[in-house]
Amino acid sequence: MPSQDASYLFSSDRLGFRPWQNDDLPGMAAICADEQVMEYFPRTLTKEETWNFIERMQVLYEERQHCYFAVELLENRQLIGFIGLGYQTFESTFTPMVDLGWRLKPEVWGRGLATEGARRCMIYAKIELGLNHLYAIAPELNLKSIKVMKKIGLQFNQEFLHPLLGEYKELQRCVLYDKSI
Repeated sequence: MPSQDASYLFSSDRLGFRPWQNDDLPGMAAICADEQVMEYFPRTLTKEETWNFIERMQVLYEERQHCYFAVELLENRQLIGFIGLGYQTFESTFTPMVDLGWRLKPEVWGRGLATEGARRCMIYAKIELGLNHLYAIAPELNLKSIKVMKKIGLQFNQEFLHPLLGEYKELQRCVLYDKSI
């Protein structure tokens, strides 16, 4: 592991992971308003919706010491999105559970950053949080995220109809991957 920068909770070779700050709103709002980024979500998010997301992540971190962490490139401290651990409670046979998730701006796609970051979050989950099992969810159409899930060693568990996506039939069929860590 690279040496630890005091401003980060942890880091990987190229990424720094930290809790959300209020001044992250402009950068994250731009990411969440990008149609390419939000292709496999019901819609892009408004600035207010992105602010609500950041506030939820701040509360989740305070309560559980994890969230979808704000992620920066170490080389220039630029916010590129999030990678981290969410807490999911929607109604299903496998919730509540902790899942791995990521959302990065397109300028950094194709560089293996989601894979690198997800692997580092798995280490954090096991060592710092004492978790022994993680999940990841994506609409079955999101082949890029499914590819990351496979690269980090998660195994296909099941297909399911996501209860929060009932209005979005093209996104509702999702896949669940998981792994004991």
